[in-house]
Amino acid sequence: MRAYRFSSFGLDKLECVDSDVNDPGPGEVAVDVSAISLNYRDLLVIQGLYNPKLPLPATPVSDGAGVVAAVGDGVTEVGVGDVVMTQFVSDWSDGRFEGRYVGSTLGAPGPGVARERVILPERAVLDVPQGYDCAQAATLPIAALTAWSVLVTEGGLTAGQTVLTLGTGGVSVFALQLAKAMGARVIITSSSDEKLERAKAMGADHTINYVTTSRWDREVLALTDGLGADVVVETAGIATMSASMKATRAGGTIGVLGGVTGLSGEVNIAPLVMKRLRVAGVLVDSREVFGQLVTFLAKHPIEPVIDKRFAFEDLPEAFDHMAAGKHFGKIVVDVAPTS
Repeated sequence: MRAYRFSSFGLDKLECVDSDVNDPGPGEVAVDVSAISLNYRDLLVIQGLYNPKLPLPATPVSDGAGVVAAVGDGVTEVGVGDVVMTQFVSDWSDGRFEGRYVGSTLGAPGPGVARERVILPERAVLDVPQGYDCAQAATLPIAALTAWSVLVTEGGLTAGQTVLTLGTGGVSVFALQLAKAMGARVIITSSSDEKLERAKAMGADHTINYVTTSRWDREVLALTDGLGADVVVETAGIATMSASMKATRAGGTIGVLGGVTGLSGEVNIAPLVMKRLRVAGVLVDSREVFGQLVTFLAKHPIEPVIDKRFAFEDLPEAFDHMAAGKHFGKIVVDVAPTS
């Protein structure tokens, strides 16, 4: 079986090798991977920026979908032939998040899915939504569930409210799609007018180019009669936190899920206090909540936006495409023909 691994940090150290695969043990399933999708986290893992103490060698990538090839003793929720997708925080089945769950995240330190067959705990997979092929389902585990967690679990979004989402990566595009399906108003930002036009065609109510409109927080206030957004999907990190707080409605929620502009720096917390804002760190969500998202998608079908698809042997090029930051939505790598 082919698998990718890196024995030292750096994208140039990622190599495709022949790898033995054991039979699934008790409570485990073997999945023949059909497609994987990339997240910025995967790139950071390979570069050694996510966890520089990660034991090596390691296989990257957390999100995938495929067909169950074999099951171990005690497996009851899935069977051979089922089409499944991964659950990123595999130990987080339900309830409140606990710190110990971090050790079960797929794609480091848990198993990576950039391989033709992967052994996973049964709790790390669930059935794909009806009508979705493997390429589409592979985009859901982190990006769609993170967007859902910000909007629903943390934000309690209701119809008629306003969502502000930063950028046009996987989480932001799913946030746009999900929020519109819930009857919300959406404001989205980007440095690219072309990407903003695509977002508008998908239903975005207002678009802001944050390069030509550097005080985009003021523009958000102007578009909301001075009130601000009810829920903000904060994907960028420290450089945009101050503006995000200014752009949020009093009593509103900011879901912080990314740090592409950095994780530390000086932030004025006056708006946090004076506007009684709620800032929630979002590490995807539980398997139970993922099931709620799947139920929602059965009633409100959403077609994942796939920017580009790569062959398995071109995984390094797919990461280069992500690093360039030119994608809109998700990047998918086909490991085997999709179902």
